[in-house]
Amino acid sequence: MSRLQYQPYYRRNLPHLQPLEATLFVTFRLAGSLPRALLEQRAQHKRRHAAEQALIACEQERAGRQREWQRLWFGRFEDSLDIARSGPVWLRDERIAGLVAESLRHRDGKFYRLDAYCVMPNHVHVVFAPFAVQTGSLPHPLGAILQSLKGYTARKANHLLGRRGAFWAHESYDHYIRSEREWERIVAYVLNNPLKAGLAHDWHEWHWTYYRHPDESNP
Repeated sequence: MSRLQYQPYYRRNLPHLQPLEATLFVTFRLAGSLPRALLEQRAQHKRRHAAEQALIACEQERAGRQREWQRLWFGRFEDSLDIARSGPVWLRDERIAGLVAESLRHRDGKFYRLDAYCVMPNHVHVVFAPFAVQTGSLPHPLGAILQSLKGYTARKANHLLGRRGAFWAHESYDHYIRSEREWERIVAYVLNNPLKAGLAHDWHEWHWTYYRHPDESNP
């Protein structure tokens, strides 16, 4: 089955889960934005982790260990991206950051309910809840949403920059949000990413952030 069709679970290099009516936290980054040494370290650690997982009989324990491992490496990748010492930082260009922000907002109310986003110099965080394709039907697939969003912005950004080649890294990180408390924590993380990276003193200062209050309706 194509990832452009709805699937509650599929796997590429990373597992991707999209339960029905889920709100998702998604991170995607520029191609080449992580140092090769860190990617090689993750690959080695992944092989050891897989061997350890194979020895665990309890499915629930395996799932918990897998979530812990994903959080660990998301944190390491995020720290590296925030420092931005490796690879391109095309999203520092206001034309490109504005293109991505406008594209996220354009799909709000059509394909998903947009809760928050932050466009950083080399990566993007976004929180959204995919809508059903039609009333009572399955939701828009995460893979299709990201293909549309990343494909469009890559073409436009490359044109603006006068370049060719991969713009976004092939695969994105995503996580479905399991509770209101977790939603609040993740949205706070997204909004405060510029502060964590030393780019702003208050999230309102960073032009490329957005937050929808829970009581706010779709446009």
